[in-house]
Amino acid sequence: MIFRTARFLILPLAALVAGAAAPAQQQASLSPAAARVRAHVEFLASDLLEGRDTGSRGHEIAASYVVSQFEQLGLKPGGTNGGWYVQVPFRRASQPTPPTLSFTRGGKTVPLAIGTDGGVRASLVQKDRALSGGLVFVGRGLQDRSLGIDDYAGLDVRGKIVVAIQGTPKGLPSDIAAHLASTKMRAAAANGAIGFIDLSMPGERTSWTPANISGRQLVSWVDADGNTPAGPAGKLAYIALSEAWQNKLFEGAPRSAGHVRDDVKAGRAVKGFPLNGSIALKSSTAWEDFTSPEVVGVLPGADPRLSSEHIVLMGHLDHLGVKKDAKPGEDAIYNGALDNASGVATMLEAARTFVNSGKAPRRSVMFIANTGEEKGLVGADYFSSHPTVPAERIVGLVDLDMPLLLYDFGDVIAFGAEHSTIAKAVANAASSMKVAVSPDPMPEESLFVRSDHYPFVKQGVPAVFLMTGHANGGKPMWDKFLSNEYHSVKDDLTQPIRWEAGARFAELNYRISRTMADADQRPLWYARDYFGDTFAPTQPKAPR
Repeated sequence: MIFRTARFLILPLAALVAGAAAPAQQQASLSPAAARVRAHVEFLASDLLEGRDTGSRGHEIAASYVVSQFEQLGLKPGGTNGGWYVQVPFRRASQPTPPTLSFTRGGKTVPLAIGTDGGVRASLVQKDRALSGGLVFVGRGLQDRSLGIDDYAGLDVRGKIVVAIQGTPKGLPSDIAAHLASTKMRAAAANGAIGFIDLSMPGERTSWTPANISGRQLVSWVDADGNTPAGPAGKLAYIALSEAWQNKLFEGAPRSAGHVRDDVKAGRAVKGFPLNGSIALKSSTAWEDFTSPEVVGVLPGADPRLSSEHIVLMGHLDHLGVKKDAKPGEDAIYNGALDNASGVATMLEAARTFVNSGKAPRRSVMFIANTGEEKGLVGADYFSSHPTVPAERIVGLVDLDMPLLLYDFGDVIAFGAEHSTIAKAVANAASSMKVAVSPDPMPEESLFVRSDHYPFVKQGVPAVFLMTGHANGGKPMWDKFLSNEYHSVKDDLTQPIRWEAGARFAELNYRISRTMADADQRPLWYARDYFGDTFAPTQPKAPR
């Protein structure tokens, strides 16, 4: 799954062999579908693919394997210029020399120690930066007209560096809150700010700290026109400060940093105000550009009226690569058997079921093996912004990310189903297989906004992210996996993977996708749904 963006080194062959994993538990008398799922996972999660890191040789081999499967099934190439691939233009940004930061108040300038007092994130779009700006506290830093939120009301932040406290207002659904939290820098840029600082809240997680921000690499896509997923917000300087320096920014202000944090804890309104002082910075960024492919195959639809519309079934092919600084004899490879070789394997089996049915779908079905998910949904984000068919012709999507095939699942979770009529397709398909559809068991994780379907949601596409559920012994399996195997070298073929569960998961996703592809009506957002109204305001809506 997502939000682990560390870069790993490719080790010598001897280290790879030393860390080789034993094959997964073999199960007698497998059905043909289960045997195929096993074969896919055993290849994709083998040590020879070196963890399928984005841009690596192993990922290229995995992509070639997926192409061979698409070709064998008779799918049509759905990539760029009639090929199978969409090459995503990645950029890795780093700062070989430390930046400089200083704070000025009352004519006195104080340098900040990089790595201790503060730091600056590398830039994907500016190699050399030198800027200085006054400081404005902007509350939570949110703007959303539909929710009646405008933390910038009455504040002038043009040419300034904004300071926003972490988090979102209490009482919002977790997926909406997670989305809002991700928009703060966009709001700052839209209001003319030149920099952004988080005011930390105890207990809130952050990926960027003074200790790691300046030395940590930033990876994302940058297209030929210099666009990035962040848009204009990509030009903002993101600054991390220690808690002590965060507090100093508020000295002499209407309220101290501690009072602001107390207001948030108590649920009181948090209003913005100018701060006394300014921050100046200088930084230089080095870039390394590379590409990594999205693999795209299409099963053309047969209905003359509907075939130009596409249902997407996808899963991410990349994983975390090879462990840095592994000791001799230590398992070094992040094989990603369940994250997400299992998702790609079930996608391939669902594609086979479409073909073997002997009945072409009414709408076209697009199958995508994404790259760069572990870098922050980067490949899916690029494809959703640069689709190979007209964007309005992608009408529904199912994302297969980390189905846990360690037990005989009795239910599934369709994250995001409550937002669109895809909920009915999921319910009908699951019912036909005597599988329950359960509500989100961990809403605090906001998983609807944390996998590859979400960039498509932001383009207005109704989408769900499907996972095996907590019933029939699933919860302890999930708890153990997330505690011990997830994003570790233990997610390999030594796990007791139940291949028949993989075949069943593939069949379920085939039925969901087939229902969407053959329905008279394309998937619709529900009326008065936040995500539908925000990202697809002009699309027709369905009553709940």
